[in-house]
Amino acid sequence: MPYYIYILYSKKLDKYYTGYCEDISTRLTKHNFGSTPSTKPGIPWIMVYYEQYDTKTEAIKREREIKNKKSRKYIKYLIDKFPSEVRISDG
Repeated sequence: MPYYIYILYSKKLDKYYTGYCEDISTRLTKHNFGSTPSTKPGIPWIMVYYEQYDTKTEAIKREREIKNKKSRKYIKYLIDKFPSEVRISDG
């Protein structure tokens, strides 16, 4: 089963959230039902970007890479560079 990193956006907070999971549809639903305390204040969240990986380790590594940049500019770069397509890792 593939793993994903994803970036959500809350217009309400004007904030991005980055995470990883196995099922992005279910994960987005959980964020929007308030199941995640850290994102509950920003409901509704929209998925603006995601990448697919073959292993959990790869997904976690990429999530940390994005988070460690601590850069809204970098997140916007990812979204703008790939506005209507999914980024798929070749592994």
